[in-house]
Amino acid sequence: MAFLSKHNTVKLSIVILMTLLAACAQISKNDLPLLQRVDTKQVVVVIADNWEATTATLQKFEWQNGNWQEVDTAFPVNIGRTGLAWGLGLHSAQKGYYKQEGDGKATAGVFDLSQTFGYLDQLDTTMPYNPMTASNYCIDVNGSPLYNQIVDETIVGKEATKDSSEPMRRDIHNNNQDIYKKGIILDHNVANISDQGSCIFLHLWFGPGVPTAGCTAMAEPNMDRLLAWLDPKKSPRYVALPRAQYLAKQQAWGLPVIK
Repeated sequence: MAFLSKHNTVKLSIVILMTLLAACAQISKNDLPLLQRVDTKQVVVVIADNWEATTATLQKFEWQNGNWQEVDTAFPVNIGRTGLAWGLGLHSAQKGYYKQEGDGKATAGVFDLSQTFGYLDQLDTTMPYNPMTASNYCIDVNGSPLYNQIVDETIVGKEATKDSSEPMRRDIHNNNQDIYKKGIILDHNVANISDQGSCIFLHLWFGPGVPTAGCTAMAEPNMDRLLAWLDPKKSPRYVALPRAQYLAKQQAWGLPVIK
């Protein structure tokens, strides 16, 4: 029968302790509300009256001193022309209708905000920024290997972009439209699953009350303040829900208190 030396016993005890601590840390991490599990310190909250609403209210919150604190004042936004539907984001699978390509619904749930884009050489933001050119398209064609991706036509070829309805320079391709002059990419359907919804952005609106094809749209001054506030070091996220569903998820997801 072998016996452990005192030195080996101490080493074994340390290994066991570290293993237990790691297991406990993992359990406690999983038990945290959703926004704490993904460690966000900024959240953009969009609240609609119901699933069919085409307008909503946007509020910004920042994690300060152990609580969500509202930043700036809330402002109106336009959402999908047929309302909201669950999207593919950071939240777990939900019961109900999920967004499909072309259904005119904005995405509900919790999503990363990781990149910005626009017509200008640069924006007043610390977020990663990608200036768009006439050859940039977001592919919304079901079955395309480039589905839900922003591509450069000079690289992928005209055949790959010919059926896309999402040129990123709408000022050039769509009669001087400025809605993509400044925008934020919503990280929806990051696996790029065909037919599950593509090219979901926060962008400028056509005007108050004019719904979108599935994005969140706002006035330019509000976009400017949002871009200047977002901080990639604080892992910003976007949450959109009808009010009743928001209140039902508030505790489990660790969402801010809304008015």
